[in-house]
Amino acid sequence: MLEQLGVVYYELLNPSEKITGILYQTQLIRLSRALKKKRPQYYSRHDKIILLHDNGRSNVAVPVKNYLKILDWEVLPHPPYSPDIAPFDYHLFQSMAYALSEQQFTSYEGTRNWVDSWIASKDKEFFRLRIQMLPER
Repeated sequence: MLEQLGVVYYELLNPSEKITGILYQTQLIRLSRALKKKRPQYYSRHDKIILLHDNGRSNVAVPVKNYLKILDWEVLPHPPYSPDIAPFDYHLFQSMAYALSEQQFTSYEGTRNWVDSWIASKDKEFFRLRIQMLPER
């Protein structure tokens, strides 16, 4: 999960894993726990958490919809695909793709370590500016 202060939570799937509704629901459970731990102010101020995710099959599966109701998170409607609208996390993945072009990994752990250090190397301004640009897009 990405927000103005940075990456709150992410998972790097094993090469054999596929995203399913159940896996995505499990990721939402882990995300909720990470938010409570890293950003307790969201819960203590009773601010509503607003989730923007695409409308992929796993994201609209019944278990996911039910769990989002339990969490009482607002889900922003995702616009239909349009080639002139960049996804909200495009800047993150564009920058990461550029850095990845110079890498070669031989193991899952090596990949995970690189991703961890790459995310940690980004300052808050990197995330804040891009998040603030969302309404313009």
